[in-house]
Amino acid sequence: MPQKSILVVEDHPETQELLAYHLKAAGYTIRTASSGQVALDVALRSKPDLVLLDVMLPGGMDGLEVCRRLKQDARTRSVPVIMLTALGDEVDRIVGLELGAEDYLPKPFSPRELLLRIKALLRRSSQQEGQAEGFREGGLAIDFEAHTVQVDGADAGLTATEHKILKELVASKGRVLPRERLLDTVWDTDFDGTSRTVDTHMRRLRGKLGPYADWIETVRGVGYRFKPVTKAEEN
Repeated sequence: MPQKSILVVEDHPETQELLAYHLKAAGYTIRTASSGQVALDVALRSKPDLVLLDVMLPGGMDGLEVCRRLKQDARTRSVPVIMLTALGDEVDRIVGLELGAEDYLPKPFSPRELLLRIKALLRRSSQQEGQAEGFREGGLAIDFEAHTVQVDGADAGLTATEHKILKELVASKGRVLPRERLLDTVWDTDFDGTSRTVDTHMRRLRGKLGPYADWIETVRGVGYRFKPVTKAEEN
């Protein structure tokens, strides 16, 4: 089995070297970048299995902008991103998650915690890639294997996290998924998220589903349910 590749985006030489050392020791293939533009070029050229992305970067393009561009590009949209943020900087964490980052780690962090989170993200990513599931009803066409969602023939432009949420909802069609379960399955079980995290992503997902936004129902005080409305029910 080929080694998983990780793109480390960090401008501090000592931190970049330390991260590369621990990741190589864990068996990963490493590529590095010290600026946002270089990170984008490397990611688009090589499509790593995961991006480790520092928020603070030189050159006018910070990590949040890099994350936004990665999640907008169809070639890298499905690549998991872990943001590295300053300790206590909640705004960067929230913005990063809203842009599609799968996880974040506040500095300083332990190499062991980082490796555990990377392993969990890559495991979930591999499981999802191995599942050929989809859904088609009306003008909503979902192909999870191809990582595409089309709304009336147009690409919905979902991020990797939004794909995961939709996949969980579709797999449990008709059943209510509590927010806590979504936090555990879509994000890492150690992720220090709240119901606000789920609600923020759900609001963005609905916005991208357009006329089919109402197919994701809010069950007040509990969570969400995927309940598509067929033509017969509409009539």
